[in-house]
Amino acid sequence: MTENVAPKEKAYLNFIEQIVARDLADGKNDGRLQTRFPPEPNGYLHIGHAKAICMDFGVAQKFGGVCNLRFDDTNPQKEDTEYVDSIKEDIEWLGFKWGNIYYASDYFQQLWDFAVRLIKEGKAYVDEQTSEEIAQQKGTPTQAGTESPFRNRPIEESLALFEKMNSGELPEGSMVLRAKIDMANPNMHFRDPIIYRIINKEHHRTGTKWKAYPMYDFAHGQSDYFEGVTHSICTLEFVPHRPLYDYFIDELKEGNDLEDHRPRQYEFNRLNLTYTVMSKRKLLALVKEGLVDGWDDPRMPTVCGLRRRGYSPEAVRKFVDMIGYTKFDALNDYAMLEAAAREDLNARSLRVSAVLNPVKLIVTNYPEGQTEEMEAVNNPENEADGTHTITFSRELWIEREDFMEDAPKKFFRMVPGKEVRLKNAYIVKCTGCKKAADGTIEEIYCEYDPESRSGLEGANRKVKGTLHWVSAAHCLPAEVRLYDRLFNVENPSADERDFRELLNPDSLTVLPNCYVEKYAAEQTATRYLQFQRIGYFTYDKHSTPEKLIFNRTVGLKDSWAKK
Repeated sequence: MTENVAPKEKAYLNFIEQIVARDLADGKNDGRLQTRFPPEPNGYLHIGHAKAICMDFGVAQKFGGVCNLRFDDTNPQKEDTEYVDSIKEDIEWLGFKWGNIYYASDYFQQLWDFAVRLIKEGKAYVDEQTSEEIAQQKGTPTQAGTESPFRNRPIEESLALFEKMNSGELPEGSMVLRAKIDMANPNMHFRDPIIYRIINKEHHRTGTKWKAYPMYDFAHGQSDYFEGVTHSICTLEFVPHRPLYDYFIDELKEGNDLEDHRPRQYEFNRLNLTYTVMSKRKLLALVKEGLVDGWDDPRMPTVCGLRRRGYSPEAVRKFVDMIGYTKFDALNDYAMLEAAAREDLNARSLRVSAVLNPVKLIVTNYPEGQTEEMEAVNNPENEADGTHTITFSRELWIEREDFMEDAPKKFFRMVPGKEVRLKNAYIVKCTGCKKAADGTIEEIYCEYDPESRSGLEGANRKVKGTLHWVSAAHCLPAEVRLYDRLFNVENPSADERDFRELLNPDSLTVLPNCYVEKYAAEQTATRYLQFQRIGYFTYDKHSTPEKLIFNRTVGLKDSWAKK
């Protein structure tokens, strides 16, 4: 099956892909490739999950295998169908398709039967100690643990208590089922791990049928085996769990030849990003406490947040390719994510005019009541995108920052006595301005050169500045939201202070009195926009024809480095 990879592509395989290619060449698992993406439906996916999605689905796609979606729904206290639906939506938005959808709860009966078998074989027991007592008896990496007083209780007693754990009559925390392995094992995960606990809460799929639920380490490997997974790819924190993963699979199919017919776990580094957090607990707190506008707040690292901010799925995948996959954890610079967005959006975005901090510009020698339609290129990177027209008139809006009455030598914008070009229109010379009593500029005046219209033969005499504009009578009001880093510190996860204290108070700036050309409002809500000379923008989900709202995805240049 490795023939699916062209010879030139083989040189660029990451280390996981190299393992897969080798396993396929060696005929392991009968030459099959089957991966899975196994999220717990207890929150929305973030960009770290996007990296795992690109790996799990991408490697299956590259080598002609299949990737299934499996929801690890073994903890009904935190899980909800809302999260199930959002996860499916995010995967599809990123551009991937699963082979089948499974749930860990599909295997509850099989896992229960396996646990009963372990008890009958003397390899598991019911422990009535508290979680604190069990933790104290675990020992340390250099000191063996001590056995539970219940470790050698009679098999029939453990069987009866295990049934009782699932009856609903016992409170949570009163009993657990532990695998009887080795309390002196140097791998702490082997020191009689808990494999079942009591949760008295209705499950979103199985209802009230179960009260005893399997732990992740017990359910995960077996679920992989039941489904026929060949490569169980996960992040580095699961490296010490791998021997236990293999142990339970060996016990499940004890006596059978598994060497070439078993799932194998491989690990890569997780995605950590500067100026944000990936902890679901902290992200949930931000949402619940109203510190952000929901899971899809454009400042959040969630996939739906990136989507609402205006990132394309191609930009997210490009970023994942840029940082790559290794066996070493690293902190990735947020600026790399923005660079991936700029590169992608530059090629696909529609160019339009918008003025965020408007001041009136009056072309005094342009006839009152006259208008002209100027041709504007939709995307200079793609000629096939065509053009549209923008209306020019006597009164325009320009950016307040584009005018200075007393400007330094290298200020090549609007200055009294100097010329600039109005993009797609004419060259104008500033003749003065009108001020309010407090010195604020109220109006700017200029005169245009009728022979300098863009596109006319001989009209391209050079001036050093080009400004964007919109016609005051032919534009639409809009609210523009400028988003910045969510946190003030580079690595908030490593900071000992409460993460709420580290939030950036300037992470959102709302500009309520902006103007955009009408053509911008006529596009669909899924269109990517470049506000010329400003940055990349998209429509917010709350934007309507009556109230236009745009979110800034990223600026045209990286301004954060200067800060």
